Amino acid sequence: PEGKLGASRSLMESKKYNLHVLLVSYPSQGHINPLLRLAKCLASRGLTITFSTIKSAGQMMGNTTSTNIGLGELRFEFFSDGWDSNEPLGSLDEWMHQLETAGRESFTELVHRQSLTGRPVSCIINNPFVPWASDVAAELGIPFAVLWVQSCAVYSICYHFHHQLAQFPNPDQKDTTLDLPSLPTLEFGDIPDFLTLNPYDSLRRVILSQFKKIDKSFCVLVDSFEELEREIVKSMSHLSAPIRPIGPLFKSTNDVSVRADLWKAAEDCLQWLDSQSPNSVVYICFGSLVTLSEEQTEELSSGLLKAGLPFLWVAKNPAKSMGSKPELSDGFKEEAEGKGMVVEWCPQEQVLAHPAVSCFMTHCGWNSSMESLSSGVPVIAFPQWGDQHTNAKFLVDVYQVGLRMKKSTSERHGVALVDREEVERCIFEVTKGVGAKEMKKNAMKWKRAAEEAGVDGGSSYRNIQLLIADIQRMASNE
Repeated sequence: PEGKLGASRSLMESKKYNLHVLLVSYPSQGHINPLLRLAKCLASRGLTITFSTIKSAGQMMGNTTSTNIGLGELRFEFFSDGWDSNEPLGSLDEWMHQLETAGRESFTELVHRQSLTGRPVSCIINNPFVPWASDVAAELGIPFAVLWVQSCAVYSICYHFHHQLAQFPNPDQKDTTLDLPSLPTLEFGDIPDFLTLNPYDSLRRVILSQFKKIDKSFCVLVDSFEELEREIVKSMSHLSAPIRPIGPLFKSTNDVSVRADLWKAAEDCLQWLDSQSPNSVVYICFGSLVTLSEEQTEELSSGLLKAGLPFLWVAKNPAKSMGSKPELSDGFKEEAEGKGMVVEWCPQEQVLAHPAVSCFMTHCGWNSSMESLSSGVPVIAFPQWGDQHTNAKFLVDVYQVGLRMKKSTSERHGVALVDREEVERCIFEVTKGVGAKEMKKNAMKWKRAAEEAGVDGGSSYRNIQLLIADIQRMASNE
């Protein structure tokens, strides 16, 4: 371990070379969160960091003034996606194309501006969905790295898919399985569905286009920790650019003056949790993008009330332009009065750390998965799309910290639902059932491992130091 002397030397060296790292994010909550956490982490180690995404997302982020964090500085500059806010957005395909063309041009100008103002960029770090940022870096001779915002397991799956290193199940061969080094056997439903289903063709193209450039990056950063995915990282070491788990990023800095929330969080939910008994509350949140059907919401809310435990439910009201009904009816809110709390958004890191929270009903996005594991909270898995299916598989079968809700064999309007009895059953099993203590024990084991990874001398701490050392070395060789 480097210890405090090594950390101090790293801070002095970063100042010596005036390191300036530019981070560029796809404009969604699940991508902005981990990249901004990395930005704060690097700034706290003495670097100058500029965080960038499109202007419309920047306007939603709240406080984006330049901030001193530790010995470093966190700045914000935004670029245009070329879309007039008064125009209808069009399809995802149209907008992604617009982002790649107009966004790339505007981002390139932003990079040039840094040199003109005396802050030349030492390194660019982008997350998936903006793979063209790597092209800009290569064209300008700037070293670049990637922050992969999903698990190492999903990285391995996507890498093998892109390079055709394994035979994958497909909609016509759903009974076949996938076996990859250091991963459990995966069935069709465990594989990220943007790789296997046609409706996600545009997402598949964008994600996989990152792999055309990934080997030119000097490293791939992952918001995970080695103790969680060590064997997977080891199995990929001879295939990919170096993979460095640096998580859990949400625990890497205590600075809360800059937040990534695109919605206003209901802070009063923390006071409500203070009034609840320890280990009693079911926390429910399905992320920033998932919207459940009216029928599924009805089953979920009925099962929740039947379970009889206090709950905190994050249920967003869709924008008026979407023409959708609010997720929860007024009738449910009246019936739930005194039994639970419903909010549109909340400070999830603080909620999961609260002693009143017993379990987390989650869509299994990777940010939420990492936060639950690192907080020692068992899960009720309800994956909806993308890598969430894979994360649910690992949370339940590999990390053994929860249960996965099963859909009923009967269908409503041609769609299979998780019925209210299954919701009630899973809440009982995870909180009071025969396996509840073992799930909690496992969750606490991963919490301790996450904490150890992030302290001075821990695996993630060392990987951050290696990242800074790489940037220093490349800057000094210019």
